[in-house]
Amino acid sequence: MKAYWNNEVIAESYETVVVENNHYFPPGSIRKEYFAESDTHTVCPWKGTASYYTLKVNGAENKDAAWYYPETSELAKNIKGYVAFWKGVEVKE
Repeated sequence: MKAYWNNEVIAESYETVVVENNHYFPPGSIRKEYFAESDTHTVCPWKGTASYYTLKVNGAENKDAAWYYPETSELAKNIKGYVAFWKGVEVKE
């Protein structure tokens, strides 16, 4: 799977994990030069507290377009640290 935003591949992996129709990419599969830590956090009742990244690609910014769980509940341990996308990021093979 590949994640695209603003005409760039921002993540690529054959080992994504699908949870609730979202592909979660392994942490080593993201192109870190496009990711900036955000102060945003949200809570999922069964996965835990999510942290966010803002994407910065080719001079454009997409605030909080990627999220991950640095710590998870026991039920979501298979996606700990994995990164998922929304806000116009296209994920496809």
